[in-house]
Amino acid sequence: MTELRTVPAPPQRRGILLRILPAGMYSGRASALVERAITVYGRSWSILASGALEPLFYLLAFQVGFGKLVTSVPGPDGRPMSYVAFVAPALLASSAMNGAVFESTYNLFFKLRYAKVYDAMLATPIGPLDVALGEIAWAMLRGGLYSVAFLAVTGAMGLLTSWWALFLLPVALLVSFAFSAISITLVSFLKSTSQFDYIQLVLMPMFLFSTTFFPITVYPEALQWVVRCFPLYHGIELMRGLASGILSPGMLGNLAYLVALAAIGVWGSTRRIAKLLLT
Repeated sequence: MTELRTVPAPPQRRGILLRILPAGMYSGRASALVERAITVYGRSWSILASGALEPLFYLLAFQVGFGKLVTSVPGPDGRPMSYVAFVAPALLASSAMNGAVFESTYNLFFKLRYAKVYDAMLATPIGPLDVALGEIAWAMLRGGLYSVAFLAVTGAMGLLTSWWALFLLPVALLVSFAFSAISITLVSFLKSTSQFDYIQLVLMPMFLFSTTFFPITVYPEALQWVVRCFPLYHGIELMRGLASGILSPGMLGNLAYLVALAAIGVWGSTRRIAKLLLT
């Protein structure tokens, strides 16, 4: 009789993060958090839709009202450009920032401090890095939805004058990634909802002064260097150059700043989640 032998199953391939990170930090299940978020928001889609309206109202206000008073401003290359076309990329960057920050601050704080959602998750094979990446991915998706709606309107208004504008959506996702990762890290230090006032204290001046509504040249030289430290400024500069088709070497620096911010945010958010919930 022929002897039957069991053939061992081939070893499963493991991702590089699974091999490098300590056991329990990452299991490759970050997508589970995105699925959960989609399920939760499936019955409250109007909340997502409302977030896309604020930058559109700003844009229409400048198109119909204020844009009639200020017809042109210096563009990225110093030449005059339409004021509405100048503001539109900045509002797109702000929209991506706001969508990511809102999802990664108030909502995350509630799940972390009150609902204890992450405590339950970490009782499963899901690790701190899964939680961080999953929340960042959902915040990127939310910011991306806002950006798509805004891009559709700006395109219909004829404010995108270059094929480089096709890269606006990837940049918007990067802006969402960076702000979401940093927001998760900062929110992990908050103890009460009253401390969210500190976040607004940072967000509002950054929105107003990161060359959203006027060129950086209107500031004194010393203040210009302060503005260049704002993350939103680098997102706006990238988007403004792509939207107008005016590219410069400095845009590589803007890109590197956002990538570095995103990397620091992922590292910080993972460490904070692990410290709060695993120790």
